[in-house]
Amino acid sequence: MALPHLAIKKHFRKLRDPRVTGRSTHLLLDIITITLCCTIANCNDWQEIETFAKARIDWFKKFLRLPGGIPSHDTLERVFDQLDPHAFQAGFRSWMLALHQALGLSTIAIDGKTLRGSGVDGQKPLHLVSAWATANHLSLGQVTIDEKSNEIPAIPKLLELLDIQGALVTIDAMGCQKEIAAKIIERQGDYVLTVKDNQPTLKAEIEACFEKAALTDFKTVEQSAYKTEERGHGREELRHYHVLLHPEFATKAEWAGLKVIGKCFRRTIRDGKPTEEVCYFIGSRKTSAKVYGNALRGHWGIENTLHWSLDVTFAEDANRVSRRHGAENLAACRRVALSLLKQQPDKKSIACKRVRAAADPAYLEEVLRGDGNLDKI
Repeated sequence: MALPHLAIKKHFRKLRDPRVTGRSTHLLLDIITITLCCTIANCNDWQEIETFAKARIDWFKKFLRLPGGIPSHDTLERVFDQLDPHAFQAGFRSWMLALHQALGLSTIAIDGKTLRGSGVDGQKPLHLVSAWATANHLSLGQVTIDEKSNEIPAIPKLLELLDIQGALVTIDAMGCQKEIAAKIIERQGDYVLTVKDNQPTLKAEIEACFEKAALTDFKTVEQSAYKTEERGHGREELRHYHVLLHPEFATKAEWAGLKVIGKCFRRTIRDGKPTEEVCYFIGSRKTSAKVYGNALRGHWGIENTLHWSLDVTFAEDANRVSRRHGAENLAACRRVALSLLKQQPDKKSIACKRVRAAADPAYLEEVLRGDGNLDKI
């Protein structure tokens, strides 16, 4: 598939340099490009970025001006902490959105993650809410949660930054809020929201709808069912998704666009021991249980495809960058680096891809040039 031109220069051309004009030896675009390239190439902190960049200075000179050579790690940290996170991430968001649109809109999972290593010097760890295209493996944006708050007020702020038109947005039980459902509909997207005990009235009404429908063996309702079975690594798992379309219950009108209620029964056997779990969800798209099941499975998989990779492969939890803006902006770089590595068709793990990118400049170029990042820089 031919992808659109996604040059770094194009998407960061409006980013304001926070430094005093005339006193900066290093170009802002050079600093951003170096940081992203080094993050892809197995570097996890400012010292590693400086070390790698100096070792690869001849390669960087092929497409960067570098009037002051490679910046020191102190310069990198200082500049990234001065950058406005909203403006900086707008560039990455524009870039990833263009790639996401080229690959086709699908399901977007919204979930939170704490950067535990950033909690030093009396500060609370930085907590981010991120949007992740589950099928395309692309990071679409992130917002920081206020230290005295939680994810609930942060999610509408993130939705305001995203183009979710036509997408199916999945959020866990904390995000099952009437205001969030309304915001998704307002932004012309659809939602799948997990329902747990934090919405006791809604949960009880969904349970009652299923109990009533079961009395007639579901013959009096419009419904859909979907089942999956998986076996491997000493584990068996059965999932049965069941949705009721156009349900009727007392508080339905309070949930914007609600067209579906759903139930997922999950039975897992691990080492011969069975466990069972039932969860509920609501949705605004009139579609099948299979679509909802795949969307929910994709959301639950965000722990492996995004959070696990950031912690294990990029050592995000161990990263002790504590300056608020610097930590947030470097976290954005990690998410974009992971997205680009995910697009690389090599079947090896992300960790192996990063090692190869560090050892082989041609491979690093391949990861970047797969969507035109270095063109015309």
